[in-house]
Amino acid sequence: MLHLTIIKQLKNGLIAHYKAIAKETNLPIIVYSVTSRTGVNITPNTCLELSKIPNIVAIKEASGNISQVAEIKALCKDNLHIYSGNDDQILPVLSLGGIGVISVLSNIYPKDTHDIVINFLNGNIKTSTDLQIKTISLIKALFCEVNPIPVKAALNMIGYNVGIPRLPLIEMSNSGKEKLKKALDDYNNN
Repeated sequence: MLHLTIIKQLKNGLIAHYKAIAKETNLPIIVYSVTSRTGVNITPNTCLELSKIPNIVAIKEASGNISQVAEIKALCKDNLHIYSGNDDQILPVLSLGGIGVISVLSNIYPKDTHDIVINFLNGNIKTSTDLQIKTISLIKALFCEVNPIPVKAALNMIGYNVGIPRLPLIEMSNSGKEKLKKALDDYNNN
C-alpha cells in the first residue's frame, strides 16, 4: 500500500512540476524521461496527463522499455510526440510512431544518425535497419563509461579538440579508450 502511495505522489509531483514550468513559458516543452539518470520512470499514465498541457509537445523516451513506448503512443496518440532517447532503439521507437531521436551518437556521426531516421520515415526500412545495426557496437562503446565521458573522448579521437570532462566527471579510462578506439575503427571500416 505504501508503494502505491509513493507512486501516486511521484506522479502528482511530476505533473505539478511540469505544469509550473509550462506556465512560465510559451515555448514548446519536451519531457525528458531518462530513468537511468533520474531514478524516476515517467509512466504512460503520467505522459497522458502531461500531454494535456498545451505546450508540452513531446517526450524523450529513454526508459529502454519498448512496451512502454507503445503504451505511450496508444494513450497519447498524436498529442505527445515521441523521440527515442536511446541510440540503440531509434528504429524500434520509430516503428511505434516515434518521430526522431535525441541522440548521443549524433555528436559523433550526425549524418548517420539523421539517415537512420529519414530513411525510416521515407519508407526505406532496409537502409534504416542496416544503419541502425551498423551503429550498435559503437553505441555500446559510447556508453561503456558515464556519458558524456566517452563522447568527449570520441570527439577528441576523430580530430575535434574538446578537452576532457569537467569535474566531477574524469577522463576516460585507458581500457575504455581502447574499447572506444576499436569501435570507431570498426565503424569506419564497415
